[in-house]
Amino acid sequence: MATVVSILRGAMKRLRKFAYSEAERGPARRPRIGLALSGGFARGIAHIGVLRVLQDAQIPIDCIAGTSVGALVAAAYASGVSLEKMEQQAKLTHFNDFGRWTISFMGLATNSRLESYLRRYSAMTTFEEMKTPLVIAATDLNTGEAVHFTQGPLGPALRASCAYPGLFLPVDYQGHTLVDGFLATPVPVQAARQLGAELVIAVHLEPGRADKPRNMIDVIARSFNILQRYAHQDWRDEADVIIEPKVEGLAWDAFERTPEMIAAGAAAARLMLPHIRALLGSEPLLRTADQGA
Repeated sequence: MATVVSILRGAMKRLRKFAYSEAERGPARRPRIGLALSGGFARGIAHIGVLRVLQDAQIPIDCIAGTSVGALVAAAYASGVSLEKMEQQAKLTHFNDFGRWTISFMGLATNSRLESYLRRYSAMTTFEEMKTPLVIAATDLNTGEAVHFTQGPLGPALRASCAYPGLFLPVDYQGHTLVDGFLATPVPVQAARQLGAELVIAVHLEPGRADKPRNMIDVIARSFNILQRYAHQDWRDEADVIIEPKVEGLAWDAFERTPEMIAAGAAAARLMLPHIRALLGSEPLLRTADQGA
């Protein structure tokens, strides 16, 4: 009898030890998730569709990075603006809301109005006020290197990130002559890593139209698009998940097609949801939808 009691006591001791060790260990910590948004002028409205699907699927965004129009969407999201408000404002947007034609040897227009345009979304004006950690990427025109902004006023950083070469004047800020972030960092995956992201979801908007260019801006934009298409895109190797909305057939200024672009972003994000969930569950993940097909 004593032997049986001894055995039972030993078993209970081992059981309690196992239970306590499991409690101390706690649930597995999920990775810190970062979202990296590319540029694309009006096509960047597709980012709203991506954000909506991630939000509905309860995929948390711990930090967000943006280049060009991706920086504008990222800033609005980080300041806590609702996706509904973003969509409403996108539908009302025209070039004159953020650009003003000018005479200069450095560009055709200034984007100085972008700072007041941002205030239509939110009264917050600094990185320090953001509800979600934010980084904005621009390009130093003299060194060709990426410049990442995480502190100070939002306005100058946003203008620099959106200063498309040839169209908008460069922005002189903090000792740099800055232009659009897409030149050095088309999709700011590294910038998201800088904020501590362990799992980065990259959203890339592939440009490309087959119809004839309408004006000088089309010529400039398509020339840069061709250069990027044949350049090695390091960010693809650095991202954990890549979402690519089908917006390549839309013009750079097609703000009137906001619902179509949001739908394209949502469709692309839904396609990748199983892969995102698999990664969060420590299961094998395919990086792109094309690879998963």
